[in-house]
Amino acid sequence: MEIRLDGRTAVITGGSKGLGLAMATRFAASGADVAILARRPDALAQARAAIAATARGRVETVPCDVAKADDVQRAFDAVMARLGRIDIVVNNAGTARTAPFESVTDAIWQEDLDLKLFAAIRLTRLAWPQMKARRWGRVINVLNIGAKTPRAGSAPTTISRAAGMALTKVLAGEGAPHGILVNALLVGLIVTEQVRTWHNQRGGGRTLEAFIADTGKPVPLGRMGTAEEFANVACFLASDAAGYVTGTAINVDGGSSPVV
Repeated sequence: MEIRLDGRTAVITGGSKGLGLAMATRFAASGADVAILARRPDALAQARAAIAATARGRVETVPCDVAKADDVQRAFDAVMARLGRIDIVVNNAGTARTAPFESVTDAIWQEDLDLKLFAAIRLTRLAWPQMKARRWGRVINVLNIGAKTPRAGSAPTTISRAAGMALTKVLAGEGAPHGILVNALLVGLIVTEQVRTWHNQRGGGRTLEAFIADTGKPVPLGRMGTAEEFANVACFLASDAAGYVTGTAINVDGGSSPVV
């Protein structure tokens, strides 16, 4: 089945690398106009060139720190000025930040919530009225499997992500009468730039390829996933083909999560 997004416009936060870049590439190749948001202009320029190689729609870049409310408003205004509408919002920005509970200060809690929860709230709230008016919209919140099964020492990330899962369910209920579908994708072990950081920290002299292979062995499928595999699921949820799917939190994790 070919998934098409012709005539749709998507905005993707954290879109200059990793999962965000993979989703932007897949969406643009499927016919959507795509705006990617990230903090660094140089990374955005490189991402735009990579996306444009296979894009069938327009590709726009907007420098933005989504943890800042004013930046989110400015970026939204810029996307609207350039592309005229937003049909699909992908809230993808975020990093894995974990520490023992006692060491997580109020400032760290606030930074994490601003980046992972409030950024999604603010951007979605801005795009919501036009989705309601057109009676068509898609919101995809990128979380991680810790949102369902948080482990000790995983604050603040898993708590912020669990809040994102609750937000997904609330928005799905409110959006359904207006044709707005809201879902979450929960990330497991996926090969992105972050794996290089892990390799540098605990590679133990192994090559990057060997480290990736070893890291993926405990996954039920026996390997780490690819960013392209993740992007394929996101593209399906953003399309008309997923017209009866809303309020879900789908694990993209090779079977790792004990909770469905």
